[in-house]
Order: sequence, then structure tokens, then C-alpha cells
Amino acid sequence: MAKKEESTSKLRIRIKAYDTKLIDSSCKQIVDTAKRHDADVRGPIPLPTEFHKYTVNRSTFVHKDSREQFELRVHKRLVDILNPKQAIIESLSNLNLPAGVDVEIKIL
Repeated sequence: MAKKEESTSKLRIRIKAYDTKLIDSSCKQIVDTAKRHDADVRGPIPLPTEFHKYTVNRSTFVHKDSREQFELRVHKRLVDILNPKQAIIESLSNLNLPAGVDVEIKIL
């Protein structure tokens, strides 16, 4: 039996944010938009969280032992849409997401 090879295109959406509630609501909004156009959606898949740690002296030039530590967390999610139609791509580009959410869209 010969299997028919289909050229499947995929829309890969990477979402980054500092706040978990923002990123989850944005993912839900993207998935709902894709499902409204009858798309096959995979995700949202949580990716590892990036931690950026910063250590700062509390005073300007004395008391070197007194320091403050800060941490910045970057949460990431991945959503794949299989065989996207042009209407899906247009509706995703017109989507109004909150500030602080970074979205990268790639066509594979």
C-alpha cells in the first residue's frame, strides 16, 4: 500500500509574557479564534520558564555586603495550528492582545 504524502503546513505561535494570567488568557484567546475557523489546534504547550536574576548593591559605594536580589521570569507557551486557512492568519494578525505579551508567528 502506497501512502499519499500530503504537504502539511503548520502555523507555529510562540507567546512570551512576564505574567502567567496574561499569557494564559492570551493563549485562550488565540485558541478560541482558531477553533472558530474550524482549525486543528495543538497546544498551548508550556515551555520552560526563563529566570533572569540580578544582584544590586543597596548603597552606592560602601556596605558591599548589603545587596538586593531581583528575579525576572519569562513564561512561554507554544501553539501549533495545522493546515491554516488565510482567514485564520488574518484574524490572528488582527487580534487585540494585552500589553506585555509578545507573540511570534511562523509558517512552517
